[in-house]
Amino acid sequence: MSQAAVRALGIRRRPAADRPPLLTRVVRRLMVRRLLALGGLLVLACIAHVWLRLQVIRLGYDLSAARAMQLRLEHERRELEIELATLRDPARIERTARRLGMTPPRAGQVTLLP
Repeated sequence: MSQAAVRALGIRRRPAADRPPLLTRVVRRLMVRRLLALGGLLVLACIAHVWLRLQVIRLGYDLSAARAMQLRLEHERRELEIELATLRDPARIERTARRLGMTPPRAGQVTLLP
C-alpha cells in the first residue's frame, strides 16, 4: 500500500521498538498453527466418536429386528412340526383312506421287493 492510502485509512505501523522481535512472531505463529491443528484433530475425534455411537445404535436396532424375526421363525417352525406330526398320524391316514374308498390289501396283493 502506498503511504497516502495508509494515512487515508488511518492505519499506523507500530514503531520498531514496539514490535515483538522476529523470533517471537515466528514462535507465536508456530504455536497458533499447532493449536489450530490440535483443534482440528479434536473436532475430527469428536466427529468419529459421534459416528461410532450412531453405528452402535443402528446395529442395536438391526439386532433387535433380527431377534424378532428369529422368534417369529422359531414359532412358525414349531407350528409346522405340529402340522407334520398331525399329517403323519396313522389314524388320520386310515380315516382319510376309508373316506376315499380305499380298503386294506387282501392276501397276495402286497409284493415285497428285494
